[in-house]
Formats: sequence, structure tokens, C-alpha cells
Amino acid sequence: MVIIEVSLLSGFIMTSRSRMLLENRTIVKKIEVKANVVYIYLEKLNDESQTFTLQLEQVIQVKNLKPASIKIYDYYQPEERALAEYSAVCS
Repeated sequence: MVIIEVSLLSGFIMTSRSRMLLENRTIVKKIEVKANVVYIYLEKLNDESQTFTLQLEQVIQVKNLKPASIKIYDYYQPEERALAEYSAVCS
């Protein structure tokens, strides 16, 4: 099992439409949202490239918005991981 852990930008939430689109993908096993982090559980990955799009909605205006992190790792071997950061389009 593979987990994609997306820390949400301060003041943002994931839209319900985004959640629905992710849940409809066969590779996605389940989605959890806890304390401003979205966990996307995947059955497995292979060599084929995958793209996941999350639509976020700003609900609170935040000044000096800092980038947030995305981690992807194997549930059974968490040392096998990749890290990235993202920023709001408007920042």
C-alpha cells in the first residue's frame, strides 16, 4: 500500500468535488482528512506515471502564506519515500 500525504496550505480546505473525483479512481483505496492533512491510500503503484489533482478552496485569508509539503511513501517501508513542496497559485 502507498500513501500520499498532502499537508494543506494554511487557510485552505480540499473541495468535496476534488474528494469525489479522487474516490472514483480505481487506484485509490480510501481518503482521510485529519488536522489539515489529506491522506490518499493507494492499492499499489507501478512504473506507469500517475497524476493526482486536488482542488483547494481558500476559506481564511492568510498573509505570508508558506509552502506546504507532499509526501509519498510505502506503508510497509516508510523509509522508501519522496518529498515535495507546493504553493498557492496566487502567492
